[in-house]
Amino acid sequence: MVGINLSRSLLLPKIVAMNPILRHLLVERAKSRLKKRTGQEEIPKELLVKEVRSGQVELAHLLKEVLFMAIGVFAAGFGLKGFLLPNSFIDGGATGVSLLIRVTSDIPLGILLIAVNLPFIILGAKTIGRKFAIKSILAIIALALLVHFIPYPTITSDKLLIAVFGGFFLGLGIGMAMRGGGVIDGTEVLAIYLSRKWHLTVGDVLLLINILIFSAGAYLLSIEVALYAILTYLVAAKTVDFVVDGVEEYIGVTIISAKHEELRKMITEKMSRACTIYHGKGGYKKYGEKQITNEIIYTVVTRLEIAKLSTEIDKIDRKAFVVMGIVKDLKGGMIKKKPLKD
Repeated sequence: MVGINLSRSLLLPKIVAMNPILRHLLVERAKSRLKKRTGQEEIPKELLVKEVRSGQVELAHLLKEVLFMAIGVFAAGFGLKGFLLPNSFIDGGATGVSLLIRVTSDIPLGILLIAVNLPFIILGAKTIGRKFAIKSILAIIALALLVHFIPYPTITSDKLLIAVFGGFFLGLGIGMAMRGGGVIDGTEVLAIYLSRKWHLTVGDVLLLINILIFSAGAYLLSIEVALYAILTYLVAAKTVDFVVDGVEEYIGVTIISAKHEELRKMITEKMSRACTIYHGKGGYKKYGEKQITNEIIYTVVTRLEIAKLSTEIDKIDRKAFVVMGIVKDLKGGMIKKKPLKD
């Protein structure tokens, strides 16, 4: 049988090293999928191997996403119950609306988190996808159960510490949930939807929503609470950016120079970084002049390597035209594999 002889005949070390029960489940899942897709009872070994490997990748990513979302739920719960809620503080977004209603009423925060976020998650199912919506609603339910049943200790009564660290832990939770492919604050979904309808940026929509929340907080509670809420929101937003984008920010560098070959050797040999060369023509020219053709270098480095790269470029060609732009993330290539050479 194909399934029985799979690990022996095709020498798949990752599958062999896997737990036998898990390996069996992956193989059976792959066979079932391929039978539905092809309508054949006998599945070619090559197709089966490819499907099993695909299943392994999906499983690994699922476990990573679940871990991220679990950390996010616990961190957000700690920020809410350990800092914000006991001291009647609020935040921006759907969480801020839930906190605002909780402070002005006796409705449990867990119920409010689900009720306020539910319309946004339904909207997310239509605009982003069902998988996203399922992960998000499960994370929000988990957060609701956590803040309702887990007796988090009240950490401090200092207002500045509450705003800063409450925002930090809440932002950590939201960011980790986003890394896991979902959200625990549905305002982002609404912002994406409205930005498409109104031709505004997501940032503009989020700003408008939070202005309304903070204004309501100032009216219902006090101006002081609203000011601390703005601080909490700013700390949370910055933490989300840090968690989602990562500490190792990458910079894409485009270099246009007549000494492109020397620059290429410097990047690949001295800095041990990869680069891409493509041909380009200068767009600006005076009447009667020929268009300048040149080879353009593109490379990606971390922000910690920018100073050294700039120094090396100046050593070769001080007149080189250099353009730098932030790269959110990257996959593959040499930058994550090789250390920077001195």
